[in-house]
Amino acid sequence: MEMSVFRVLEDFQSVQVSMDPGLFLLCLLVSLAASLVASGFYRFFYESRATGSQVHRAFPLLGIAITTIFIGVQLSLPLSLGLLGALSIIRFRTPIKEPEEIGFIMLVIAAAISSATLNFQFIVLLYGVALVSLVVVRGARTWKFLRRDGVLVVTMPDEEAEESTQRIMAYLGQHIRRSRLESASSRDGVTSLQMSFAGLKEDVAALQAGLRQAASVQSVNVFLDRPGGIR
Repeated sequence: MEMSVFRVLEDFQSVQVSMDPGLFLLCLLVSLAASLVASGFYRFFYESRATGSQVHRAFPLLGIAITTIFIGVQLSLPLSLGLLGALSIIRFRTPIKEPEEIGFIMLVIAAAISSATLNFQFIVLLYGVALVSLVVVRGARTWKFLRRDGVLVVTMPDEEAEESTQRIMAYLGQHIRRSRLESASSRDGVTSLQMSFAGLKEDVAALQAGLRQAASVQSVNVFLDRPGGIR
């Protein structure tokens, strides 16, 4: 039993000797660089949406801190056991506003762990795949965005919904190049239709006035995907 304990202590001492300050600094620099790249990904792909909590500002400190923690865990068995209890008391009070933020935080954590374990090639592969996935997701969203000019929401009484819907679709077929009914709902005697459209052949004011004349509608709301006009 005593021999096994001494052997474990010798193993940890050998690890401590191998982790010289220069190697530790290299791990921190790689982790910092990876965190800055992740911050750049976040700013390029999601910052323009202006709905997040600007979590990317914490990426550099988060990366080097996690790297240091995992290096410390590798060098000390008692410390690794103590961290299980110490880290369990940490609570984040700021809510995550966007699901993408969780993905970027996990990307920083994965890069930091790879740096701490000296698996630098994993970081290159991870970020390469992450960049490809972000480009694909953004391309799909952009393609969906380009396929339409906006959304049209029309409300009408329930008792006239069937006839008014037919008149609305007929009018849109003459004044819009492409339209599609996305959803329909009824509440408190009012039917609401939501339609996407592209290729408007007249201005928005004329479209609203024409729909009011073509059918018995209570309200006509037009929401453009691109503020300021129609593509």
